[in-house]
Amino acid sequence: MSLVELTWAWLTDPAQWSGYAGIPARLGEHIFYTFLTVAIACAIALPIGAYVGHTGRGRVVVVGLAGALRAVPTLGLLVLFVLLAGIGLMPPIWALVILTVPPVLAGTYSGIAAVDPVVVDAARAQGMREHQVLLFVELPNALPVIFGGIRAGVLQVIATATVVAYTNLGGLGRYIFDGLALSDYPQMLGGSVLVAALAVVADLVLGAILRRLAPRSTSRELPAPELPAPDLLVQEIVKEGTP
Repeated sequence: MSLVELTWAWLTDPAQWSGYAGIPARLGEHIFYTFLTVAIACAIALPIGAYVGHTGRGRVVVVGLAGALRAVPTLGLLVLFVLLAGIGLMPPIWALVILTVPPVLAGTYSGIAAVDPVVVDAARAQGMREHQVLLFVELPNALPVIFGGIRAGVLQVIATATVVAYTNLGGLGRYIFDGLALSDYPQMLGGSVLVAALAVVADLVLGAILRRLAPRSTSRELPAPELPAPDLLVQEIVKEGTP
């Protein structure tokens, strides 16, 4: 049998869909790691990005920091956190948080900074305070861009959360590392397929939500003006020229 056939047999084996090490359990662990990571990253990045986007202060620092964090290797950061904090749930989660903050931070900052200044000035002219301008004007207008950054962060976490299995945690990455240790290539390929499928489904769901958040165009095509028939137009001209 080919590797593809063996992988399909592994995926369709009923034994893989039950028990604490079954696909549903590993999938639930992977989703939990992703949700926890994105929640912590949003709690850190959203306030900072909103402040920088609204005031413009610290823009250079934020852009440089976000670029530097993107270049950090995931596995190296994971090993560092585990060596410093020990084996457990949070050390690998914090490593993933550091890698998730940049896209959320960049989306929040760029979204608020891109809000039309005319809209912001109009809100201030109506007597709104700065925090009201941020909460009721800038954030609603920047929401699609902010959610786009969160969407990118979610997809990145789904892909990189497989490395948490390196520290004896669960998730879909468990199949990849266990298959590597046992030279079980169908299991490794099956785990990779499950991660890819989860990423595709998450992207489709988040994309549908993003389309709902995107502002709809208010411009409508105006109907073409109806011109009178040529003979009626000539009659009108004759009437106007008659004394």
